[in-house]
Amino acid sequence: MPTRLPRRFPIRAKITIGALAPLFVACFLCSLTGLYLIKAKIVNQAQEKVRTDLNSAREVYQNDLDRIGELVDLTCGSPFAATAFATGDRQVLAQLLIPLQQKKHLDILTAVDAQGRVLYRAHNATSAGDRPDCDFVKRALSGRSVTGTSVLTGQQLATESPDLARRAAISVVSTPHAKPLASTEERSGMIMVSAAPVRNASGEVIGALYGATLLNNNNHLVDKIKQIVYEGVKFHGTDVGTATIFLGDTRIATNVIASNGYRAIGTRLSEQVYNRVLLEKKKWIARAFVVNDWYFTAYEPILGLQGEAVGSLYVGMLEKPYTQMQKNVNSILYLVLLVTSLLGIAFSSIIGALLSRPIRELESLAHRVALGERDLQMEEPAADEVGDLARAFNQMTKALSRQEAEINLLHRGLELKVQERTAELSEKNRQLLETQADLARAEKLADLGIMAAGVAHEINTPLAIIRGNTEVLEMCLPPDHGNREEVEIITRQTERMAKIVGNLLAFARQKSLDRKQVEVHGILDDILAQIGHQVSLERVKVERDYDPDLGAIKGDADQLRQVFSNLILNATQAMPQGGTLTLSTRSLGPGAGCSIEVADTGTGIAPEHLEKIFTPFFTTKDSGTGLGLSVSYGIVKDHGGDIQVTSSPLGTRFRIILPPEKPQSVILE
Repeated sequence: MPTRLPRRFPIRAKITIGALAPLFVACFLCSLTGLYLIKAKIVNQAQEKVRTDLNSAREVYQNDLDRIGELVDLTCGSPFAATAFATGDRQVLAQLLIPLQQKKHLDILTAVDAQGRVLYRAHNATSAGDRPDCDFVKRALSGRSVTGTSVLTGQQLATESPDLARRAAISVVSTPHAKPLASTEERSGMIMVSAAPVRNASGEVIGALYGATLLNNNNHLVDKIKQIVYEGVKFHGTDVGTATIFLGDTRIATNVIASNGYRAIGTRLSEQVYNRVLLEKKKWIARAFVVNDWYFTAYEPILGLQGEAVGSLYVGMLEKPYTQMQKNVNSILYLVLLVTSLLGIAFSSIIGALLSRPIRELESLAHRVALGERDLQMEEPAADEVGDLARAFNQMTKALSRQEAEINLLHRGLELKVQERTAELSEKNRQLLETQADLARAEKLADLGIMAAGVAHEINTPLAIIRGNTEVLEMCLPPDHGNREEVEIITRQTERMAKIVGNLLAFARQKSLDRKQVEVHGILDDILAQIGHQVSLERVKVERDYDPDLGAIKGDADQLRQVFSNLILNATQAMPQGGTLTLSTRSLGPGAGCSIEVADTGTGIAPEHLEKIFTPFFTTKDSGTGLGLSVSYGIVKDHGGDIQVTSSPLGTRFRIILPPEKPQSVILE
C-alpha cells in the first residue's frame, strides 16, 4: 500500500499565515506598549503641568508677600512716619496705620520704638508697651528690612490680638498615613510678615513697623491660586484644581473638599510627604491620595525667616479627568488596531502570492549564509522591490566575505600584538620589581656594612686583650682549681665574640675580590669533608649531582667557600632528625655562567620569614648572629650573581647563579 503523503499547503497560504501570526503578535504588543505609553505620557504631562502649577502658585504666594513688604517699606520711608515714630504720638500713628491696615486687609500692623516696645497696634489699639519677642522685629531694629513667612505661637497671637488667637485655632483631624497625632488642636499661626526699620533724618533707627496676614483659616490666598492657575475648571461638578497651605503637617487653608462637604481644614499631610518636604526640604511631585480622591500633586516647603521649613505649599489636579481621557484614547487605539489588522490580513494574502518564490529562495540562501557559506549569489528576478532585495542580498554576501577576511586578518594581528605587549610588560614589571628590591637591599647593606666595620674594629682591640689575659689565666690555673670552669666559660664566650666580630668584618667586606680560577666541585667536596667538625653528619645523607661539563670559574675562592659553607651548615642544622642534603651544579651554557644549588629535606622556612632571611641580624636560631646569609648575599652580589630561595614544609632549596665574568666591584670604606 503506498505511503500517504501529508497534505501540502500552498506557499501563499503559508506566507499569509506566517504574516498574520507576527501581525497579531505585533498588534498585541503594540496595544500593550501603546496603552503603557499613553498612560505614561498622560501621567507625565499631568505631573509636568502640576509642577508648572506649583511654580505659578509660588509666584502668587510671593506676590502677596511682596505686596506686604512694599506697603511696610513705603510707610516706613515717609517723613510723616518718621515724625510720628520720633514723637511716639499714638493719635498720629493711629491716623497713619489704621487706614492702611483696613485698606490692605492686614491682620497685624504694629509700630515699635527703638527699644522694641510697642507704640501702637492698628488691629488692637488698647494693647501697647510690651516687647514682641520676634526675630523679624529684632532684624528691623538692627536696620534690616525683612519679608517672609513666620510662625507665631498662640501666646504671641493673643498678645497681638485675642481675635487672632481665636481665628488661628484649628481642630486637628486624625488622618491615615500621617504621623502619630501629637495634639488635637493647632494654636500656632502661620503669617506672611514684613518688617522694616524707621529712620530719622540723620539715618538713625528710631523704631520699626511690621505688618502681617494670618494664613490660618484664611482661604483667600488658596482660592486666589486656584482661580489663577485652574480658572475654576470643573469635572462632573468637582473642581479639577486645588491648593493648600500647610503649617507643619496640618492643613490651615485649603479648597480641598472633605466628604462632609466642607473644606478639609485640620486634615494632615502623609508621613512620607512630610519627611520629604519638611524634613529634607525637597519638592514632592507624584500621584497621591488627597483626603478622599486621587490627585496629581506637587508640594514644596515654605521656609521661615531662618531658612527652616515651617510648612508647605500644595497644588493638585484631580486624576479623574485624565483617567477619562486615557480611556478615550485607548478606545481610539483599539479601533485603529482593529482596522490595521483587517487591512494587514488582506495585504498579507496578496503579497504572499507575489513573494512566495523569491522569498523561499532568499530564505534558503540566508540560512546557508548563517551557517557559514560565503559568496552565494541569488538569481535576480524582475526589476521590483524583490529584485532590489535580491541584488542587495548579493552585494551583502560579497561585502560580508570581504569584511570577514579583513576582520580575521586584523584579529590575528591584534592577538599577536597583545601577546607581544603582554609578555614585554610582564618582563619589564618583573625586572623593575627585582631592581627595586636589589637597590633597597643594597642601600641597607651598605649602611649596615659601614656600621658593622666600625663596630668590629672598635671591639677587636679590647676583645684581643680579654682573650690574651684569659689564656694567661688559664695557663696559670692548675686543672683541678675551683675557678677553672669559670675561666673556660670566659674563653668560650670570648671565642664566640671573636666569631661575631669576624662575621661583622666579613659582612662589611672592605677587601676587594681576589678573582682566580675556582674549582666549584673541589670547594664543595672540601667543605663536606670538614663540616663534620662543626655538625654531626651521621643522620644526613649527602647526594652530589655535579655537572661534568662545569669547569673552573672566575671568583674569589675564599669568599665563595664562605658562601657555600654557610648554606651547607644551615642545611644540616635544618635537619636535626636527619635527612638528605643535595648539592647540584649546572653549566648555564657558553657565556651564561653556572648555578649551584644546596637543598635539604628539613622543615622549611616559614613564609613570613622568606623575605627577611637576607636581612642582617635576622635569625630564628637561639645562638645565631643573623649575619651568615647577609654576608653570603653580599658576596654573591659582589660576584655579579644572584641568590634565590624556595621553601616548603618538605625542605628548602638555595640556588646561586654566578656569571662568567664579574663587573668591577665597589669597595665600601
